[in-house]
Amino acid sequence: MTQPALDPIKFEVVRNALTQAAEEMAIALRRSAYSTNVKTRQDFSCAFFDKNLRSVAQAFTQPVHLGSFVRHVPIAVKRYGPENLGPGDMILSNDPYGGGVHLNDISLIGPVYYGDELVGYTACLAHHVDVGGGAPASVGAFREVFQEGIIIPPIKFVNNGNLDQDLFRLVVSQIRSKRETSGDFRAQIASNKTGTLRITEIIDRYGLDEFNLYIDEIIEYTDRRTQAEVDRLPKGVYQAEGFVDNDGFSDDVVKLAVKITINDEGVRFDTSGSDQQRRAPVNSTFAQTFSACAYALRCLMDKDLPVNDGFYRYVHVDAPEGTVTNCVHPAPVVGGWETHVRLNDLIFEALSPALPDEVCAGTKSMQCHSGFGGENHQTGEYYCFLETLAGGYGARSTSDGPDAVQSHGQNTENAPIEETESNYPVQITRYELVPDSEGPGEYRGGLGLRRDYTFPEEAT
Repeated sequence: MTQPALDPIKFEVVRNALTQAAEEMAIALRRSAYSTNVKTRQDFSCAFFDKNLRSVAQAFTQPVHLGSFVRHVPIAVKRYGPENLGPGDMILSNDPYGGGVHLNDISLIGPVYYGDELVGYTACLAHHVDVGGGAPASVGAFREVFQEGIIIPPIKFVNNGNLDQDLFRLVVSQIRSKRETSGDFRAQIASNKTGTLRITEIIDRYGLDEFNLYIDEIIEYTDRRTQAEVDRLPKGVYQAEGFVDNDGFSDDVVKLAVKITINDEGVRFDTSGSDQQRRAPVNSTFAQTFSACAYALRCLMDKDLPVNDGFYRYVHVDAPEGTVTNCVHPAPVVGGWETHVRLNDLIFEALSPALPDEVCAGTKSMQCHSGFGGENHQTGEYYCFLETLAGGYGARSTSDGPDAVQSHGQNTENAPIEETESNYPVQITRYELVPDSEGPGEYRGGLGLRRDYTFPEEAT
């Protein structure tokens, strides 16, 4: 059968409609969420995958999540079995060894059907403020993943549009922040339902055949543009190594190493010189390492390049199993994003001799998770709070680094003092830039941040 000719105007309309469907998923999630971490700081991400589990469109949310989605969504769906999913079903998963990241980042994935035909999957991930384990906010100096919280393999959490109440009670019973977490789970369901509605409307307008045709072309268009961007990069091999100050349990430093090879086939990142995994919360999963590499490569390309399977296929990662950049069960992973950010800095350091005007100097080099919890004596509920604190960004070749921002793949916002104090039994007594904390130079690095908490009630 002859394929219809591609209309370039319709192509752009469909491409942007798919992106806006993902953006509306993000709006629905944010406006429905309960926790400050999700509704205000926007620590979540949303995306649409086609029926072949290729990334097609994503919201402008967290690069750290979106890069890891490329691993987690296909693995979770295949492990559960796409044949076991029908209209209105959604699976829940946070398995770090099944394409996931740390346990707080829980994904909800649902098939999109048009009539009886599978056309794709909506997916959203939210960083939940607590998933159980040995400390409030599930952040601590843990020695194995079992101490970090509930581990969820792909399970059918929503059946034909209805939340499975038995599974819901089972999951929430493991978690301290029951009200916030319950609300955030329901917000994720609303997000996926919104995405399904918008994708269906696009197909109603253009028909299923054209919908599939334009998805293929969107991915191939991105492939062609990515190849052109790779062709522009200086070919060669670039290396750097550095350290994480400690592993989160002991004072032993953790070595990270990266070798980057740029050739006509794409960009290959090799982390085989990094330390072996630790019995400490410093380990990254493969998905976290892939996300760091994908983010770094995307930063070197045209700012309006779409990000989908056509881009991700140029990201090649060699991260040996059993290292801190690709840990294996049962290594703890709660601090894996800290290692991820440090790896980003090393990637840019390696590339700086070849691309001095396109990469920045070192950043705060950490996510800087801050978490606490306890019983709120006014409500009688157990609460948890989590945020990542901003820090200095590296200078560029022509300008100073920004002060007190989230660096690299972090795209979360500030947790305002007023909202935090209104919703949690805590007082923030200082919130300020740290004088003289920048890296000096012709153009200075960004200033760091100080935030002091006072707890009128007992908290951990």
